[in-house]
Amino acid sequence: MNTLVRENRDGDRAQAEQFVAPSASVIEAVDGYTLEVEMPGVNKQGLEVLVENNELTIVGRRSLPTVEGTLIHHELRPESYQRTFELDPSIKADKISTRIDQGLVTLTLPKAEHVKPRKIAVS
Repeated sequence: MNTLVRENRDGDRAQAEQFVAPSASVIEAVDGYTLEVEMPGVNKQGLEVLVENNELTIVGRRSLPTVEGTLIHHELRPESYQRTFELDPSIKADKISTRIDQGLVTLTLPKAEHVKPRKIAVS
């Protein structure tokens, strides 16, 4: 299993938060890239996207439903998701946009103008 563990310090006690690396797809187009990351159970409130030191980090924390009554069987795992990607210098990091729909996180990573193909007029 592809799991990362990081330690969170909360007062005097340490808590380990466990992360699972989600599946991802990258699609290149003329204007940029589309990155799709699968994070089932994650909603907008549980999603965090960070860009720092040429790295894009996506963290998804899922909230497990509360159970009323007696729990007989439980297979949902409490792990959250985390994935980090190195950004190519041609990507305009300040223009990255994100949306989430039913656990599919879609990021649009536009290319800088100087790397986009362009047609040169002949005189």
